[in-house]
This record gives sequence, C-alpha cells and structure tokens, in this order.
Amino acid sequence: MTKLPHPTPKFDGTIAKTIPQSTPRKLTSPKAPLNAPNILLIMLDDVGFGSFANFGGPVDTPGLNKVAKSGLIYNQFHTTALCSPTRAALLTGRNHHSVHMGGITEIANSFPGYDSAIPPESATVAQVLRMSGYSTACFGKWHLTPSWEQSPAGPFDRWPTGLGFDRFYGIMGAESSQYEPPVYDQTTPISPHLANPNYHLTQDLADQAINWMRIQKASAPNKPFFCYFSTPAVHAPHHVPTQWIEKYKGKFDGGWDELRQEIYQRQLKLGIIPRNTALTIRPEQIPSWDDYPERYRPIARRLMEVFAGFLAHTDAQIKRVIDALDDLEVAENTLVIYITGDNGASAEGTIHGAWSAPSFQNGVPEDPEWLLEHIDDFGTAKCENHFNVGWAWALDSPFQWMKQVASHFGGTRNALAISWPKQIKATNELRSQFHHVTDIAPTIYEVAGITPPDFVNGIEQMPIHGTSMKYSFTNASAPSTHSSQYFEILGNRAIYENGWIASCFHGRLPWIRLQGVEFDGPQERWELYNIENDFSQAIDLAAEHPEKLEQLQKLFDQHANEYGIYPLRDPGSPRHGDFAVPTLSMASKKSDTQLRILECPRVLYST
Repeated sequence: MTKLPHPTPKFDGTIAKTIPQSTPRKLTSPKAPLNAPNILLIMLDDVGFGSFANFGGPVDTPGLNKVAKSGLIYNQFHTTALCSPTRAALLTGRNHHSVHMGGITEIANSFPGYDSAIPPESATVAQVLRMSGYSTACFGKWHLTPSWEQSPAGPFDRWPTGLGFDRFYGIMGAESSQYEPPVYDQTTPISPHLANPNYHLTQDLADQAINWMRIQKASAPNKPFFCYFSTPAVHAPHHVPTQWIEKYKGKFDGGWDELRQEIYQRQLKLGIIPRNTALTIRPEQIPSWDDYPERYRPIARRLMEVFAGFLAHTDAQIKRVIDALDDLEVAENTLVIYITGDNGASAEGTIHGAWSAPSFQNGVPEDPEWLLEHIDDFGTAKCENHFNVGWAWALDSPFQWMKQVASHFGGTRNALAISWPKQIKATNELRSQFHHVTDIAPTIYEVAGITPPDFVNGIEQMPIHGTSMKYSFTNASAPSTHSSQYFEILGNRAIYENGWIASCFHGRLPWIRLQGVEFDGPQERWELYNIENDFSQAIDLAAEHPEKLEQLQKLFDQHANEYGIYPLRDPGSPRHGDFAVPTLSMASKKSDTQLRILECPRVLYST
C-alpha cells in the first residue's frame, strides 16, 4: 500500500545529552526515481483534428512538427469535447464525471458529477510528482477551480498551487484577452500588460515557462521537472498581431467546403487517415459556402485568416519552450506530450462569426452588417472575435460535428505528438491505438517509475481510469490497452468498446447557447459505427446490427451509474434553488456595491 506524503522517518540514531555522545542520522529529502525524465505537457485550446499541417491542416506549426520528427504522432487520441472536463481528466487520470467535472466550472450544479469541485480522492499527477521528488509548474489556462473559490481571498485548495504545482502563472477561467489578460502570479492578481504596448499573453507564458525551467535546472540540476504548459490560445478571442494574419491572407478565399476537402485530401496523402476513410457530409444546419451570402464572405475569410495566424503564432511560442530544452541540454531525457486541443474546433462563433464574444456567449448573435463595418478590428484588442461555424466544421475533417458534441469524433478526436529521445527511437511514426485523455497521467507515472498512491494526505484514492500508453512507444502494432470508454457532454453521449462506438447527438446545436431539449426525445437517435473499418464515423450500422447497439446502450448505462454521469443535463437544465452551487456572496451580507462587483459575470456561459 502506497501513501503520500511519506511520513517522517523514524529517527534511528542515538540522542544523548551532548553531540559527542550522540549519533546522527543523515537527513534526506524526497527523490524521484533514478533517471526519471523531465516532463513537458502541452495542451492547446479549441483546435480541430485537421488544423495542424502535420495532420493535413492549413497552418504551418514547426513546434508540433519538431515533436513529431523526433517521436510519434497519434491519430486515435480522444478528449472529452469540452475544456474543464478534459483538463480534469488529463491531470487526474480519472473520468471527468468521477472527478465532478461533467461540464465547465461556470455551469456547475449540485450533483456530484457536475459540481466542479475536484475531490481529494483524485489527487492530480502534479501532486503525486511533487511528493515524489519533482519540481512542478503550470503556465496558462487553469479552468478547474469552482466559481465560488475563484477570488484572491481563496480558499486555494483547488487552485494550481493547491493541486500540486509549485509555480503557477496564468488565468483561472475559461478565456481571456490576449492583450489585457486577468493574470494570476501564484494566487496574486497582476496586470502584466500595463505599460507594455507589445504585450501578448502567449508570448508572456512562454517567457515565464522558459525562465522557470532555467531557474529550476540551475538551482536543482539533478531534480526532474514537470511543466504543464496549457495555453488559453486558441480559444476565442482570436487575438494575434497583424503580421501573423497577413501570412494567411487569401488562403481561404474558396470557403469552408473547399478547405475541408483540401484538408481531407492532404490527410489521405500523408497517411494520417486510412485510405478507405470517407469524408463525412456537412450537416444541413451549416450553410454551404455557395449558399452563404456573398456580401458577408469577406468577414468569414478574414476571421479564418486571423484564426490561422493565431494558431501559427501560438505554436511558434510553444516551439520556443521546446527549444529551451535543447538550450538547457535536457531534451534527451524529457518526455514531451503535445496535445493539440482540449476538444474539437469551436462552432460557438455562430453562423456569421462574432466581433464580441460576450454577445454570442449570452445567446445574442450580432448583425453581420456590424461585423462588416468593423472587419478591420479582427485580431486586435478592440474586439473579441470568433470565426464562423463553417470553419470549425472544416477544421474537424474528416469527422462529424465539433466542440461540445461528445457523441462524434469532431468533438473528441485531437491530434497528439509524443517524443522522448532517450527511449523513443522512432521518428515521425504513426500510432493508431485508441486512447483517451485519462491515459496521460498513467503514462507519466509509468515513464517516471512512480506507482500511483493508494492514499494521499490520508485519503484513500479512487482508481485510475486510464491506461498507460508507454507500450505504444516501441510497438506500432500492439493492440490498444484502452478497450472501453464513455463520452458525455451536455447530453451528447457515446460509448466505445473494442472497435465499435454507439453515438447519440442530443439535438442542441453547439452555437445555440442556452437551449435545452428533451432527453430521449424525438430529436435523439442512437447511431452505431464500426471504426475499425470506418475511421470517420461515416456509415451508420444501427439498422444492420440492432443487437450490438442495444449491448452498447446498456454498457453506457453501466458506465453512467459507475462514473457519475447521471442525472443527464444540458444548458436548459435547472441550476438555481436546490440545484445551485455556492456563490462568492452567499456567506454574508454585503453592501450593494460589493454585491455588484461579485455578481456581474461577463458572460452567462463560457467554454
């Protein structure tokens, strides 16, 4: 039975009245296993499977390419389809409902699977590594602290510094301006952009991470580090300097249907998808480019150019962090895990795109005429822009749907690259085993030579739900160790087992923000896919194999009861009265001014 932290060792020397009469015992500190690697875990935000050039996408990304060229790329790696749930599963190795993160923190309710309060029974990988002799740091987006604990007054138990990270620098919530971000340094709010006209958050995060790694290696050269670099980019608002946007000017003039076809053809040519993969059709709710009003096409083109520049800029900053490993001469024994997104591309920008994120987040789409008048603002601090639904669909090629839709791979399939030069000798090799974000923590444990503890701080730990991916480092043809996995976000649900997946799209479109629809209503229909022969979920076999579909539906119900998925909820489900979670203003009476400060969230619903 393994317990962390380790208790104080019994003193085995001798104590007498004076030192000459006494025998000391040499004091030691926790040490990581011999030759344990450094770990750099990278995660982007809101990126579709087909965005990066390595995966057929339109954006050149030398950072991801560097990892791929010295290691492996994975084409069947899955997230949860939403921000906070993916991050909770990533850092704990447990399913997101089991660690109380069935949705984002902003829409928590009072049921265990959805209250957003990560329980102490699910210690993070950062907690375990720190207590096992690692230095730990988190830079970027957190989005894992319950809303009622997100203030400088604390408590800080579920802030990064309370969940295992020695160092934190970044934002606590879902998103921020890249030019004027609400940054925290540890638990202190700061404003690094003030008096800095060239400030950009992603560049700042890279600077901070590089500086921390340098200090860590200078101060404790024999101590391995765990650096979690989790950018708010490329979540909206899409903010990037103009010179990065101009690199992609004119490249998307053909529209989203053409872009999706181009990505698909490159994916086939690169071998990222099997040769028999079908390109899934466009949902009828998304207009074709030919049907989209020509008057508003300049808006759409520009919004996509901005996004492409933003992604390229983000990857460039990440490459700086990766290059720092070479400068520090630690790259050989550093495990780099580059997860290109916490879900699929985001369609939350509405059919026409958006100038103001708060507008669409509160369910009030903007007049495209306004967007046309303010097209020059895109990418700047003047607005909080987001691209059109059609671009999100294109970037999730070859899959159906996008972010929020956990029933289909457009929401859950993300590109992944892993390198570890000391152990992974393959270069740019493809791995196609089925894996899930819960597998990252057990992979890190195995690579580091650390056994997940049974007790942390005296509290018995729940089982790890993921499986290590280390076996795949040296064996491309090995069968996957992750044989079964449920998916569920906002009513969209699926269940995978041994090459088959049953999928149910709940019916609410991802860009319709606050709508609720009936569970098991007429708009729901379970589909069935054999992804061993149908990589993209293009051929529904439900009518041909009803017994298989029924088996998987029963399995989903088992998982739902075991992992805390029930009761199902969507944006229309109640979150007030007995369903409500605490608020910052509940504990005591305050002045009207104080209440206005505490109770005026910028958005109703942000992911």
